[in-house]
Amino acid sequence: MSRGNPGLREQKKRETRQSISDHATRLFLERGFDATTIADIAAASRVAKMTVTNYFPRKEDLALDHHEAFVAGLADTVAERAPGESALAALRRSFLDAVDRRDPVIGFSGPEFARMVAGSPTLVVRLRELHQQREEALAAALAAETGAGPDDIAPRVAAAQLGGAHRVLFAELQRRVLAGHDEERTAAEMALLGCETFTMLEPALGDYAVRAD
Repeated sequence: MSRGNPGLREQKKRETRQSISDHATRLFLERGFDATTIADIAAASRVAKMTVTNYFPRKEDLALDHHEAFVAGLADTVAERAPGESALAALRRSFLDAVDRRDPVIGFSGPEFARMVAGSPTLVVRLRELHQQREEALAAALAAETGAGPDDIAPRVAAAQLGGAHRVLFAELQRRVLAGHDEERTAAEMALLGCETFTMLEPALGDYAVRAD
C-alpha cells in the first residue's frame, strides 16, 4: 500500500509553513504583534490553531522567522572558515557579504517591520534572547575549533567580543532602517562600520582560532 510521495509531502509542509508565516507577517504589520492572536493567524491561513503551533511553537517565531539562521549563523561561519582564516576574518567576510546581499538575518528589513518589532516589548525581549543564544552557539563552536576544555574561558571571551560586535552592528542597522534611510546608503554605511568594527578587534583576535592549512 502506497504511503504517498515523501517529496510531495515535504513540499506541502513547506508551502503550509510559508503560508502561515506570510499571513502572520501581514497581520502583525496591520495590527501589531501583541494585538494579533494565534487564532487570528490560523483563521487567515485557513488552518487549525494546532497546525500553527506545530510549525511555530512560539508566537515570536512567527515574527522573527529567521531565528534559526540568526542563532546558528556566527557558529556556522566559524565552522566553515577556510584554511589559514581566523574566526575574526571569517566573520568579517561573512558580515560584509551579508551587507552586500541585503540579508534580512543581519537586520535588513522594511521600516514597517522594524517598527513592528521595536514596538513590541515581547519581541524586543525575544530578540535579546536570540542574541544571547547566538553568542553561546559561537562560544561552543570556538571551543570545538580550538580544542578548548570546559574550564577554558577564552572561547567565551572571544564569543562575547565577536557577538557583541554583531549585536552593535545589528542595532545600528535597525536604527537606520527605522529612520527610513535609503537602502543603498544604509548598505554603504554598514559596510564601512563593519570594517571599522572588526578592525578594532584585530589586535585581540586577529590570530585567534586560525584554521590550520
